[in-house]
Amino acid sequence: MAGNFFWYELMTSDLAGAEAFYPKVIGWTTQEFPNPDMRYIVVNAGERGVGGLMTIPEEARKMGAQPAWVGYIHARDVDKATDAVKAAGGHVHRPPEDIPGVGRFSVVSDPQGAMYMLLQPNGADQPPVDPMTPGHVGWCELMANDWTSAFEFYSSHYGWKKGEAVDMGEMGTYQTFMQSDVQGGGMMNRPPHIPMPYWGFYFAVDGIDAAIERVKDNGGTITFGPMQVPGGQYVVSCQDPQGAHFSMVSNTQ
Repeated sequence: MAGNFFWYELMTSDLAGAEAFYPKVIGWTTQEFPNPDMRYIVVNAGERGVGGLMTIPEEARKMGAQPAWVGYIHARDVDKATDAVKAAGGHVHRPPEDIPGVGRFSVVSDPQGAMYMLLQPNGADQPPVDPMTPGHVGWCELMANDWTSAFEFYSSHYGWKKGEAVDMGEMGTYQTFMQSDVQGGGMMNRPPHIPMPYWGFYFAVDGIDAAIERVKDNGGTITFGPMQVPGGQYVVSCQDPQGAHFSMVSNTQ
């Protein structure tokens, strides 16, 4: 669906290590995507691809890029969407170009510096799926300099709507948002220990405690949580063995 996050990609310093870690932790299966220029691993939840794993490109590595997950927003016209980001004060890190057999993409960041991708995929849209289906992304979270202006940006460009606003006390407001009338995530002002705005992603798992043990058993670390959040779900923040941050969410402990 246009305007939604719909694909997630890990750029890592150790592709083989990431390929060993995430299927054991999240439960994905993997398959090679044919690409003569680089090795790309598609991760699947059941029969459906949800993301990919790749080595940090050399150009990005030389610029200091560290292992990280990034998300793709579906665009009907990548060129127009990319131009609109730039016109709104965002930055274009990589202008639109074609991926043979996949679609047309660009790499951008919002006016506050949070990076994401735009992708105009080839072929028909896939049918919607419950975001809490294990292996899918159940929640997207933006840590912003100013969430109110960030919401205005994403709302105007991608049609997002406000959901519930949660009072976090000294941490301020946590504003949830809807993507295509489906609960998609939340955004808030970043706390001082987070150096810059970024998008984070929560992978849905069946049982948070068992998932935490899988992270630890396979060389990852827990950086925050677990905790129960409004609505009753359980969340935990983690770091994979290569240093990439990710989170998990479950309906059950």
